[in-house]
Amino acid sequence: MNIIKQIFYLANIGIFILYLSPCSLLGYLINKDCKLQPQFTGDFIISINHAIAFALLSLIGLNAFKKNLKQILIYLIFISIFLELCHLFIPERSFQFIDLFGNITGVILSYLIFRIIIYSRL
Repeated sequence: MNIIKQIFYLANIGIFILYLSPCSLLGYLINKDCKLQPQFTGDFIISINHAIAFALLSLIGLNAFKKNLKQILIYLIFISIFLELCHLFIPERSFQFIDLFGNITGVILSYLIFRIIIYSRL
């Protein structure tokens, strides 16, 4: 297995841990308060933090699974929705559309960037 796939699998584990934890692990590490979510950037129509997280995960995934673009894209969109919906059931977490849109935007932007890079190499 190549190193990019291993990084993708580790990034998946990391994002699942961050999303499914009943408290904000980043909030605890940065603010010493697991109920206070750190805000690295301001939000607009979407959560920029979520968009960046899913953009990075998606770029790694798209690069790792170039030969299965359709399948990896479906997977990335699925987990971007699934993980945010899980917040409906996790104590101390809340579902927010702004976060969901950030997740999906991160996946879509990564796909567009990936396609531009692929086409520019032709």
